[in-house]
Formats: sequence, structure tokens, C-alpha cells
Amino acid sequence: MSKQKIFVTGATGYIGGAVLWRLLNHKDAGKYTFKALVRSPEKAKPFDKFGVEAVVGDLAEHEKLEKLCEEADYIINTADIDDLPATKAMLRGVKKKFDTTGKKVFFIHTSGTSVLEDRALGMYTGEKIYTESVEDIESLPLTKVHRPVDAVVIEAGAAGYATTYILCPCTIYGIVSNPLVDAGIMNPHSIQIPQVIRLSIERGQGGMIGLGKNIIHDVSIDDFADLYIVLFDKIHSDPEGTLNGREGYYFGVNGEHYMYDVYKKIAEVLVKRGIGKSSEPTPFAEEDLDRYLGFRYIGSNCRCKPGRAFAIGWKPKDTTADFLASIEPEIDALIKLDAKKSGI
Repeated sequence: MSKQKIFVTGATGYIGGAVLWRLLNHKDAGKYTFKALVRSPEKAKPFDKFGVEAVVGDLAEHEKLEKLCEEADYIINTADIDDLPATKAMLRGVKKKFDTTGKKVFFIHTSGTSVLEDRALGMYTGEKIYTESVEDIESLPLTKVHRPVDAVVIEAGAAGYATTYILCPCTIYGIVSNPLVDAGIMNPHSIQIPQVIRLSIERGQGGMIGLGKNIIHDVSIDDFADLYIVLFDKIHSDPEGTLNGREGYYFGVNGEHYMYDVYKKIAEVLVKRGIGKSSEPTPFAEEDLDRYLGFRYIGSNCRCKPGRAFAIGWKPKDTTADFLASIEPEIDALIKLDAKKSGI
């Protein structure tokens, strides 16, 4: 019996690498072949020792992307989740497979709960708590971040040539430690909170957006990567009973926090490290926020109520207390990393 093929985009990234490592260590890993898209031969070479076929290319090479997806049985997309042309190319490949063989690809797409943002800019606490219901999701306009790509993924499921799922993380935290990191293959750091940390370090003072009154959910990278495996196993054991398409949104969240508490913790640690002037965060200037694309969304309320992930057996362990405790080691790691880059 031939092995089924798993294709992963974003395998050198924070989420994709964490998921790939779990797949490679899955109890049934021997039943699958693994393929990943990477940007350069240098990035591709280290994958050899892990039994992963690394294909050199990028999301702009639509014909190559289309072919890779046509060959796959499972696709896990964790790369640029707002790249609409790339996603359409992937789905063209999926449709070609269906038209030729009658077989549907299981397409697991990574989105994000920032689709729920309200542009509060840290000035107030939002009351709206979204659910994974079709009504709540489809009430979001296509002008929202992530929605255009999410919509075409859902359309593919509705058209019947793919079985689609959309996983939505919130603020992901934690430093990844695994052999893919050791081999220099994957990025071990998240984006959201490290951006706040770096900007605070650069200005020599812990900062905040507005008053930090907005609330955002959180989830550890270990818990969120585990969700892909729980879903993967559920698809394998009960493909017909696993909600997909319009009903295939899965919120990967396990706690929530006021952003002020994050800003405060960063400011306190920077003072302890001799970098910050005050343990009380001060507002970022507009020019500070302009330095990072999309940084202002951290000032939004982003609240939701998960349900489907728990229903399929996801059991996250880490809490908001763990999230806040992760900030200090993240700061130390980034300081060390920047010093190494600078040759200090």
C-alpha cells in the first residue's frame, strides 16, 4: 500500500516547524511521506536527515505550488496566511487532483483570531465574544484581515473538491525547543509579544498601545501545535464526523489577558535588566507603531469562545499565568539573540 503524502508550507516557521516535528514523531509517521516548501537550497539541505523532502521555491511560484498540492493527500498551510494568489494556486492543485482522481485533499489552513479585532487601540475593553458559529464568522466583512483567504478556503470545501478546516490561533507564546530548532531549520520565536519586547528595548522603556485596556486570548505554541495533531487524528478516525467547510473553524485559545498586564510585565523586566527607565509602561508614539506592519492590531480586543477544538479532544495545558511567566525568558532570549547578531 502506497504511503499518503503530507505537504507542509511554512515548515521553517514558528507554527509550521512545531507542527511538522509532531507529525514526524507521530505514532503513524511511517505511513506517510513528508514534503515541505522552502526558500533556498541552504534551508532545504538540513531537512534530509529528518526524512523530509524539501522543495526549493516560494509562494509566488504558483505553478510549482499548484503541482505540489495536486500530489498531496494532506496539506497543512502555515505560511503567509494572507497570500490570496498563493492560496488560490494551492486550491487549483487540489481541484485538479479531485477532477483527475475523484479524491479530496484534506486542507488544513492556518488563519488567526485577529480577524475578530475591533481597532480599540487599547482604549477600552470589548464586550463582544465571538463563537465559531457560521453566523458569527460570516458576519465578519471580507475587509477584515484573513477573511479573503479564509473565504476561498471555505468556498473550496463548499464546492466539494476539498475537505477544509481553518485553525485560528490567538496570541501564541513560548520558545520552541526541538531538533528542528537545533538544526537551524525553524524559527523558535513567536511574532506578537516579541515585537512589543523589541520595540520596548529599542526605545529603552516598556511601551503600550493606548491604555492597554483591550483583551486578547492566548495559547502556548505547544498547545496550539498539538491541536493540529488532534485534528489530524480525528480526520483519520472519523472524516465524515469531523466538522469542516463552513463549520470547520476551530479557535485555538485557552486563556485571555488584558494587554496592560503584558506591557507592565515587559516594563518591569526591562528595569531589572537595566534597560528600562520605569516599571510603568508608557504609550508608544505613532512613529514607533509605524515601524512594524500591522502592529496596531495588538491594541484590539480579540475575544472568542472555543468549542470545536475541545469537542474533538484537544486538551490544552498552559494558562494565562504560564503566558505571563513566559515573558521574562522571552526577553532574555531576545537580548541574547540580538547580542549574538551584533557580535557582542
